[in-house]
Amino acid sequence: MIPASFDYVRPTTVEEAVTALREGGDDAKIMAGGQSFIPVLRLRMGDPSLVVDLGGIPELRGVREDGDQIVVGAMTTHHDVTRDDLLNQHVKLISEATKTVADFQVRHRGTLGGALAHADPAGDLAAPTLALDAELVIQGENGERRVGAADFFEDYFTTAIGPGEILTAIRFPKFTGWGARYEKFNRVAQAWSIVAVAAAVKVEGGTITDARIGLTNMAGTPVRARGVESALVGQTMSEETVRAAAQAAAEGTSPTSDADAGSDYREHLARVLTGRAVLAAAG
Repeated sequence: MIPASFDYVRPTTVEEAVTALREGGDDAKIMAGGQSFIPVLRLRMGDPSLVVDLGGIPELRGVREDGDQIVVGAMTTHHDVTRDDLLNQHVKLISEATKTVADFQVRHRGTLGGALAHADPAGDLAAPTLALDAELVIQGENGERRVGAADFFEDYFTTAIGPGEILTAIRFPKFTGWGARYEKFNRVAQAWSIVAVAAAVKVEGGTITDARIGLTNMAGTPVRARGVESALVGQTMSEETVRAAAQAAAEGTSPTSDADAGSDYREHLARVLTGRAVLAAAG
């Protein structure tokens, strides 16, 4: 289908983009990589009066080190995330999860910030962002603010980004030396996750000293599997220990039933995939 007509601007600074959003009013929409937004336009599920394309703002791209954090510009593509040395060294989980997103073509166009702002419950990058306690940097007319990942994802396709605001960066704490794994279950290659598990594990001297577990598509927002984390920390690393701890993976979740899977099957998948992800992360 052909989208409805709309005006289009391509600002070169964040300030210009914020101004364009204000002048465009409630019907103005942001386009990042466009991999979710353009299909919405073509299907006429949305009909904005103005599209603000962030692709012309250089400051929103790239990865840099800032003390004990790694800062990723919101317009950094999935392809660049998977290839970045800083992320592979210090925030391996986000690199591993990004490798599973769609296909090569989408990863060359889609962006980390666009995926997080879209907040699809089946999207692959929200759960690792939550598990890693990332901060999301949002800018509007009143300046810049930071929101923790636990408060950023509010509901289905709903985030803490307010009217006239733009997600500009994601700040990840360093997890240097941690093992990481993103375990994903879907019907066909390149499809959305039916359930997925993001696991980052720190093992010292054969003992699990810390663990972070995030679940994809087990509720309207990503979920931390804190019961699993608590059951793992302080335990001797073994397959038996991990699989026992993974039985708590579905606690506190509210998975839906749909054409892909029932809620009970999703709970089963969460337990199985958590065990696999933690074992792989721990080596």
